[in-house]
Amino acid sequence: MTAMMKAAVFVAPGRIEIADKPIPGVGPNDALVRITTTTICGTDIHILKGEYPVAPGLTVGHEPVGVIEKLGSAVTGYREGQRVIAGAICPNFNSYAAQDGVPSQDGSYLVPQGLCGCHGYKATAGWRFGNLIDGTQAEYVLVPDAQANLAPIPDGLTDEQVLMCPDIMSTGFKGAENANIRIGDVVAVFAQGPIGLCATAGARLSGATTIIAIDGNPHRLDIARKLGADVTLNFRECDVVDEIMKLTGGRGVDASIEALGTQSTFASALRVLKPGGTLSSLGVYSEDLTLPLSAFAAGLGDHKINTALCPGGKERMRRLINVLESGRLDLGLLVTHEFKLDDIVAAYELFANQRDNVLKVAVKPH
Repeated sequence: MTAMMKAAVFVAPGRIEIADKPIPGVGPNDALVRITTTTICGTDIHILKGEYPVAPGLTVGHEPVGVIEKLGSAVTGYREGQRVIAGAICPNFNSYAAQDGVPSQDGSYLVPQGLCGCHGYKATAGWRFGNLIDGTQAEYVLVPDAQANLAPIPDGLTDEQVLMCPDIMSTGFKGAENANIRIGDVVAVFAQGPIGLCATAGARLSGATTIIAIDGNPHRLDIARKLGADVTLNFRECDVVDEIMKLTGGRGVDASIEALGTQSTFASALRVLKPGGTLSSLGVYSEDLTLPLSAFAAGLGDHKINTALCPGGKERMRRLINVLESGRLDLGLLVTHEFKLDDIVAAYELFANQRDNVLKVAVKPH
């Protein structure tokens, strides 16, 4: 093993570049994973644009598929050479936050550095890769708390099939879970990017019988139909709120899922919601939100608004892999482009500008 590796690092707003960095050393609870495939997320675009702050020089990316190169001395139940994924969210499951049911908000590992109060609760801190520690758009990544966060990949699944598990699939399914979907529900999913598409698939698996997918891209709406949407609406061609209210006889949907992170999609998701319904918010918002007063019913409509950071951990990953291995869902179709790590700047340019019907890119170090 050479002492150095290639990695995509954040330099400044508008600049992510390939750089040489030392291969990480392995502590007792860690695992060094050789990346075979990773990808670019919409959150990485927020980082690139300077809308979400990270430290200059940080390796970006949070969706690892790879092979265990080296195990820490305290990690058991795994072997070097084993194919694995790790969730984008890597909590310490011994923490107060994790045992309180919110492991994605676990900042306990920051306490010794004085970056978190002694309680260890810190919003979004469970997201370590490409946020607070070096991420996955590199030849190697160090997985902390490896025994709790590594999940084996079955032999029958390709890298591309499991590439959605660490973030996109987990987040999209959490959107459906947080929407409190019941059998027979009518659900609207606003935005059919990769997360919205997974939310559409998750709504179908959760028992919704009418799923309305909204987007402005006909190609994405076609994919939404393949993943379970019953009705597709192009917001460039109709008034989506009016159409949904007509479709539901003026009742509104039982649940709406907002998967983009803009004021307009959030407001529309609330406007189509029935009294007593649930709005599940998955967007990463870059500015303050305003609640439309009439849709909010002055705060008296028994609405529920749930936010989420995608769940991580090996049990979550195991369950997602089970869905794929069962054949009930194939998310490999979301991988539309492939790039070498050396060409990741071009991959960012394509993905950020949403050219060539891109959904997800597979980035391969070799």
